[in-house]
Amino acid sequence: MNTQDGPLSGIRVVDLTTVIMGPYATQILADYGADVVKVEPPDGDIMRGAGPMKGPGMGHLHLQMGRNKRSVVLDVKKEGGRRALLRICEKADVFVHNVRLAAMERLRVGPSDVRGANPRIVYVSLLGYGSSGPYAGKPAYDDLIQGICGLPALLGRETGEPAFVPVNMADRIVGVNAVHAVLAALLQRGRTGEGQTVELPMFETLAQFVLGDHMGGRTFDPPLGPPGYVRLLHRQPYRTSDGYICVLVYTDKQWQTFFRIIGRSEELQATPHLATYAARARNYEKAYGRLAEIFATRSTAEWLEALERNDIPCVRPNELDDLIDDPHLAAVGFFREVQHPTEGSLRLAGIPSRWNGASLPISRPPPRLGEHSVEVLREVGLDSAEIERLLAEGATIDGR
Repeated sequence: MNTQDGPLSGIRVVDLTTVIMGPYATQILADYGADVVKVEPPDGDIMRGAGPMKGPGMGHLHLQMGRNKRSVVLDVKKEGGRRALLRICEKADVFVHNVRLAAMERLRVGPSDVRGANPRIVYVSLLGYGSSGPYAGKPAYDDLIQGICGLPALLGRETGEPAFVPVNMADRIVGVNAVHAVLAALLQRGRTGEGQTVELPMFETLAQFVLGDHMGGRTFDPPLGPPGYVRLLHRQPYRTSDGYICVLVYTDKQWQTFFRIIGRSEELQATPHLATYAARARNYEKAYGRLAEIFATRSTAEWLEALERNDIPCVRPNELDDLIDDPHLAAVGFFREVQHPTEGSLRLAGIPSRWNGASLPISRPPPRLGEHSVEVLREVGLDSAEIERLLAEGATIDGR
């Protein structure tokens, strides 16, 4: 399968996003075959500067998220750049940004401006907080959204100190939600012929993600107890005699098998708070504490062999190097080796889905800043004189 045959082939996305959340969403759309036109300011997306890197403006995060996209530089603060952006939008299906709405309105590229140029376009605003609430317009980054949604506090219950999840979790969860919002809006447009203005706030999206597990007793009115899913509040890798192991001894059958493996079936039968799922659910701390005591008595390798042989779910926890070198990822061809014209050989995290048994391609290497400016501007009907004026006034650059 090539890009022209991808499931979103024929869909053009104008991508006015930066950092992680928006670029990750448009990466997925590009991987699915959409023509993603990444519109960057003259200095480029800030993540181009996140090292390590070989060449200037070609940092590792840009290389991972920029594949299958085209880069157009437009300074939308200049009138020529703003008009050029609207010209691109005239021939597009989706416009997505993660700039505060007030700033978009000041720049005259808000929903009424863009949808005035193209009523069928899907206009997607990725925001920190919903525009009708008291936090509207406040700055929002992954760290802040993790914090306000309680993730550091949840981690702190185990470690004693609050901590952020060490991935851009909020950004990427919202990015994935943005993809399905875009697809749903395109489906609706296919039925009605009308574009949509879609707002997706980070806070509300991650709040739904966290509270889907942790509403607990506050699901009910009046509450039946505090919030929190107790099992999740006590889980962590188990220490073995020489390292750690990740194990889920969950069902009654698995608990019976586990205690048979260690030769203590009578202990399970004689311990009411371990014997059944319902009893363990009322005594998670005791149940997980007993497992922790047992796992500390053997090596990781011994446990893996015994548990896998008896069909109890387990894995050895990976370090990052282990994950990159994982034999399963190698066997399924997860990583793609790409030859970049300026950056040399690159290893890119692949596209997980398969379509009729085939992987989707990475057909465009991550673009240099403004590499496709002239190409795209010509496609949307600007003539050579107009493009030269934009270049002269600094509203675009030719990065070929």
